[in-house]
Amino acid sequence: MNEHSQANYTHALRTTALEHHFPPFTDHKQIEEEGGPRIIEKSEGCFLWDTDGKRYLDGMAGLWCVNVGYGRDRLAETAYKQMKELPYYNTFFKTATPPAVLLAEAVAGLLPDHLNQIHFVNSGSEANDTIVRLVRHYHNLIGKPGKKVFISRENAYHGSTMASASLGGMSHMHSQGDLPLPGFVHVKQPYWFAEGGDMTPEEFGIVAARSVEEKILELGADNVAAFIGEPVQGAGGVIIPPDTYWPEINRICKEHDVLLIADEVICGFGRTGSWFGLQTLGIEADIVPMAKGLSSGYLPIGAVAVSDQITEVLREQGGEFAHGMTYSGHPVACAVALENIAIMKEEGLVDRVRDDLGAYLNSALATLSDLPMVGETRSLGLLGAIELVEDKATRRKFDASVGAGRKCRDHCFDIGLIIRACGDTLVMSPPLTITHEEIDELVAMARTAIERTMSEVSG
Repeated sequence: MNEHSQANYTHALRTTALEHHFPPFTDHKQIEEEGGPRIIEKSEGCFLWDTDGKRYLDGMAGLWCVNVGYGRDRLAETAYKQMKELPYYNTFFKTATPPAVLLAEAVAGLLPDHLNQIHFVNSGSEANDTIVRLVRHYHNLIGKPGKKVFISRENAYHGSTMASASLGGMSHMHSQGDLPLPGFVHVKQPYWFAEGGDMTPEEFGIVAARSVEEKILELGADNVAAFIGEPVQGAGGVIIPPDTYWPEINRICKEHDVLLIADEVICGFGRTGSWFGLQTLGIEADIVPMAKGLSSGYLPIGAVAVSDQITEVLREQGGEFAHGMTYSGHPVACAVALENIAIMKEEGLVDRVRDDLGAYLNSALATLSDLPMVGETRSLGLLGAIELVEDKATRRKFDASVGAGRKCRDHCFDIGLIIRACGDTLVMSPPLTITHEEIDELVAMARTAIERTMSEVSG
């Protein structure tokens, strides 16, 4: 296709998108003013190409999910083979399929020993929606019907269904749909950079954790069902809790008989240098939702891992668990996820993040600290963040009206880098297959984008 034809093709797709495609998490008026969305057409490794042939280094692994990178023939071939053999059957009504059974076994084998039962869904949102019903059902069965309230954190993201968005603590999501629903409350997030004041990170970690305990005491432990938290808050801005935080959360949940849910939708499947973030950070979870890296995003699938203690009660006393989706345990998605795990094991991707890439990304990001606008860089495994600030010494951020993060993100796109702005925090989660050279390229482009943003906001 020549350049003129390519431009016409792109224009036609963008126009059609405006006419017919209603996308998620999009300002529809803004995208119309810009003539439509960018159209991503091809991929390979850590890179994407749009319909105009422009190349992008995907520093977000899609949406925190393409852990094994793009262009994996094995996963496409696995999907084709399974589609030929059994393209679909449900897992309702005393039925299972080989891929669902084998994937459940494989996932359980990656988790701590007490997490052996795996319930499949289609997304992280569905996983967290499932948890609300499961936990409340469990407490009813054990004679504690008052334990209904879920404690989460301000600025947390747990999905976009009515229940999972209520679990989340993002006010701009709550304002749409009259959320949160009753029975969901939110406490301090462990965000030292923005909220720690004069405390050390270690001191602030204890303070943030004890905000959970204070809420339990305020509500009464007999009314609190569970606490949910991402090991590292992803969409909140890659907030890595101080080392003191999770040990204190473990203590609090045990002491007050509150279930602990580790939301591994982003952190799971190698991103923190362990199979799950709970292993990296020592979280003693009763329930573990997961998705994204389970199939590296090649097909939609999520899951909930449930402790033996809970499943024993559900099995012996619960009767039918009247919950599920048409595509729960979809055989093609399960087959692809199983092959995805096999690839990760064969290539040692989790070990590579732990022993090599995590430290390399951390060091590379730290080189940006000479820029006056960079207040902090931080990372854990292949989750990274760059804090953009107006005043470095006081950690003072820009006024929201400046839109520094959004401006910088747009500069990144202009020069061929995909990273995300969570307010004025730039975040990244590249594929686990990224190389040192590609990390260097990512950081160099981020530097250029930040320098352009500095000129824009100071001009």
